[in-house]
Order: sequence, then structure tokens, then C-alpha cells
Amino acid sequence: MTQRTEKIKQLLTQALEPITLEIVDDSAAHAGHAGVRERGGGHYSVFIVSSKFKDTNTVKRHQLVYKALGSMMQAEIHALSIQALTPDQVEN
Repeated sequence: MTQRTEKIKQLLTQALEPITLEIVDDSAAHAGHAGVRERGGGHYSVFIVSSKFKDTNTVKRHQLVYKALGSMMQAEIHALSIQALTPDQVEN
């Protein structure tokens, strides 16, 4: 895991107390893209299961993830793919 990936993991764990958290660094597949060249921002995919998502829609869940990541979204992350579920959704 890279330092940036570890930081994402730490921030999401602190804010959302996930039951499951998987982070994939997709940056290598986007190495020549403008955002990566200009800012060095990475491309990531996140799969997160948290009870904090209960009674929230997809937009609100994504907002919670963005809020947890804070300034990383402006400075260190160029693109983020999010799959955010509740424990009930995983069990069913």
C-alpha cells in the first residue's frame, strides 16, 4: 500500500468505522492523463461497508466519503470511484 492509500484508509476508518474497506490504486492505468501529469493526483476505487450509511441515499454516502477525505480530494485525489453499502445490503 502506498502512503496515499494508507492515508485514505486511515481517514475513512476514523470517520466511517467501516466493517469492510477495500481501496484499489488505479493510478497506473491513468498515468498519462492530464490530472495526473499536472497535479500528481491519483485514481482510486473504494468499496466500503459501514453502518453509518444506514438511512442515506447514494449521494449522501458519497458526500460522507468526500467529507472524510477532506483536502485530499482537492490536492491528492484526481478521481475516486465509490461503492458504499450498509451491512444489510451486503448480507442480502
